[in-house]
Amino acid sequence: MREYLPILIVGAVIGVFTVLFVAAYALIKNKKEAIGFDRNMPDGEIVRRLMAYARPYWKEFLLVLVVMVVSIAYDIISPLLIGDIEEMIKDDFELASLFATVAVYAGILVVSLACTYFQSILLQKTGQKILSQLRLDVFTHIESLSHNQLNQIPVGKLVTRVCNDTNAISMMFTNILVTMVKNVFIVLGVLGAMLIKNYMLTLMVLCFIPFLVLFTVIFRKFTRRVYRRVKDATTDINTYLSENLSGIKITQVFNREREKLDDFLERSRTLKKAKQQQIFVFGIFRPMVYMLYISSVLCLLYLGGRGYIRNIVFLGQTVTSGTLVTFYLYINKFFNPIQTLAEQFNMLQSAFASAEKIFSVLDMVPELVDEPDAIELDEIKGEIEFKDVWFSYIPGEWVLKGVSFHIDPKQTVAFVGSTGSGKTTILSLICRNYDIQKGQILIDGIDIKHIKVASLRKHFGQMLQDVFLFSGTIRSNIVLREDSFTDDEIMAACRYVNADHFIDRLDHGLDEVVRERGNNFSAGQRQLLSFARTILHKPAVMILDEATANIDTETELLIQDSLEKMKNIGTMLIVAHRLSTIQHADNIIVLSHGVILEQGTHQELLQKKGRYYQLYTIQFEAQQQALRAAGRRA
Repeated sequence: MREYLPILIVGAVIGVFTVLFVAAYALIKNKKEAIGFDRNMPDGEIVRRLMAYARPYWKEFLLVLVVMVVSIAYDIISPLLIGDIEEMIKDDFELASLFATVAVYAGILVVSLACTYFQSILLQKTGQKILSQLRLDVFTHIESLSHNQLNQIPVGKLVTRVCNDTNAISMMFTNILVTMVKNVFIVLGVLGAMLIKNYMLTLMVLCFIPFLVLFTVIFRKFTRRVYRRVKDATTDINTYLSENLSGIKITQVFNREREKLDDFLERSRTLKKAKQQQIFVFGIFRPMVYMLYISSVLCLLYLGGRGYIRNIVFLGQTVTSGTLVTFYLYINKFFNPIQTLAEQFNMLQSAFASAEKIFSVLDMVPELVDEPDAIELDEIKGEIEFKDVWFSYIPGEWVLKGVSFHIDPKQTVAFVGSTGSGKTTILSLICRNYDIQKGQILIDGIDIKHIKVASLRKHFGQMLQDVFLFSGTIRSNIVLREDSFTDDEIMAACRYVNADHFIDRLDHGLDEVVRERGNNFSAGQRQLLSFARTILHKPAVMILDEATANIDTETELLIQDSLEKMKNIGTMLIVAHRLSTIQHADNIIVLSHGVILEQGTHQELLQKKGRYYQLYTIQFEAQQQALRAAGRRA
């Protein structure tokens, strides 16, 4: 019994750690059930959906598999060759035999290295194709979401999904999965070779496998948990940065840098804590696997050395020095892939956590979809009609209440009312940015729900108060990346809306660089560019939502002149707080709390002396007071 005391000590140490880990697993599981976690996507479902992206490239992966099988020949054969060399050196040997064995060893090594290189190149190319398709699918799906859905998701979160999370999945296809398959083949191949060489020592090594499987299952729960925390913290900090870097000027104006820094530090500390938990988990897992490896080596040296020295035959197996050397190398090659699997498992959990986040976006069902029999409209006249339209952003809180009106083709109609009366909502509904709850909206007598969304919107040109310009050039922002327009057509549109007044003064004209959000242009210049963009695409219906707000008097005159020209193009819908800008509209609709109070021309509404008259009188008196004050200052 005393002879087996070292083995019993090793077993006792492993048993103690096993009990501790099982107890920790039980505690964390109970805690999970107590605090309640969100339901997460099963690993099998994640793998099934990811494999759908890999399926078109099955030939490439099959080729990689064949190359991989060839490359692992080195891991299987090299220990046997070294064991033969040990036996060869121990006895009398011929130098030619040694050279031949070394040459075979070197040849196998060269072939293995060449196969590994070819495998890496092929995997990287294939993985990038899969990554591109996945990113394209996510981006395209985000584009299909409604305004309401996009308003509920922070931009930083979407950026994280398209960039960070897809990168983690790319690692899975280019490295993790193939490496894991390779390691599985190596483990099976090494195990088979060991069984053939000496099944008694192989059985000894296999005694450690149940503990290895148990440790992997336990730590799988821990790693999945900490990786979700890391992903959530990363998304949170990206979202915060996206929002606050966009609004950093407001932060500086109100001198709130210290407060914003504190918020950022708090999120950074949360990410740091999640990362530390991740490091702690794998700081235990990897040493435990290594402990099993060392324990197996110790048992090998003890049992093998004892058997060799005393010439003991156990289960009909004799241990020689060559067998001992071969098994020492095989144990290393047996546990080294398993230790690598621990690291790959780390990355696999990251990929699964990222995939879960991505699929949560892809699983969002777009609220606005084309009906099966939706039609394409090659052209529209611009006739618009609302029939008893009811709409709410929040169920039960009606923004529009039974709104009805009719707009003839090429009419100019203005919507007037206080903030929250429903003016901008009406314009959004016409473009079908949202779906109404009751009533009907008709374009040229056709319900807009029977028209394909893309076909409907291509006939609208929207000019909003907050003009968005993309990074690029003036040309790219006007044509919106379409190549079918010539410079003459672009400049003709710019002259039509008076944008040529400032473009001609720029050093590079249409090729002048536009920085992020167009912050190197004034509000009025950005507005004129949006007018040119709209005119160039020849919309049948033009929508202006406070397009003349927050601009200087000189630019307003240019814009008013542009508006007069644009009235001849098609139907024009205007929302404006400055009533002086809509006096020449064909019809003015006055709204209050989602209900139409009155409508008519400017003169007709003034004669009624209703709500429009009140608003006009207030603005007129305010303008007179401002003029008198300016006169006194002069």
